[in-house]
Amino acid sequence: MNLKLKIWRQKDAHDKGRFEEYHVENVSEGSSFLEMLDILNNNLIHEGKEPIAFDHDCREGICGMCSLFIDGRAHGPDDDVTTCQLHMRKFKDGDTITIEPWRSKAFPVIKDLVVDRSAYDKILQAGGYVSVNTGGVPDANAIPIPKKNADESMDAAACIGCGACVATCKNGSAMLFVAARVSSLALLPQGKVEAARRAKAMVAKMDELGFGGCTNTGACEAECPKGISIAHIARLNREFLCAKLKD
Repeated sequence: MNLKLKIWRQKDAHDKGRFEEYHVENVSEGSSFLEMLDILNNNLIHEGKEPIAFDHDCREGICGMCSLFIDGRAHGPDDDVTTCQLHMRKFKDGDTITIEPWRSKAFPVIKDLVVDRSAYDKILQAGGYVSVNTGGVPDANAIPIPKKNADESMDAAACIGCGACVATCKNGSAMLFVAARVSSLALLPQGKVEAARRAKAMVAKMDELGFGGCTNTGACEAECPKGISIAHIARLNREFLCAKLKD
């Protein structure tokens, strides 16, 4: 396959940034999207040019690092996959592919296609955990948990924090991410001790960091590579309102 690439280049957060055009040739349909970018970077290095900066780590759809906006879609033109799981067979010979970083106030560009997603870490630090001060909670295996609750909790915990929900949302909302983290703990006995504090603290931190509000368009669920349901947002809202009523 021979492809034309329009890639966003930006030196740092203060640079205006612009699209630059590149060409890659003889790309296998079996290659992953990141492997295609590796080929391009290898060519640029041999030409004495600066390679394109992009995030990646496990390349197995687990870590969520490979966050790219491809042809107007988070993670590209495939469903329920991360960018590293996207294969070139989804494109045609001669295609022009537009590649951008996540676009969100809360995710400033570091360089080229790499953005700073530490805002997610700050939200988790605000309450996305079970602390050691929750009291004498019995061993996890000793607590019977209904299968429905366990399954829903595991579904929510499948969130890899890639940021596709924020990049896709017209408001730049992090509600699906926060809801998944809150929901995964709210459904388990171990998470109920700090439930009220957690919901309030994580929502407050999300607002403080500049994420937008949720207007329930469902775009986040549609583009989430792990298929996290917006039903978890409803649970987050219930947890938050119950916490406020207790106050």
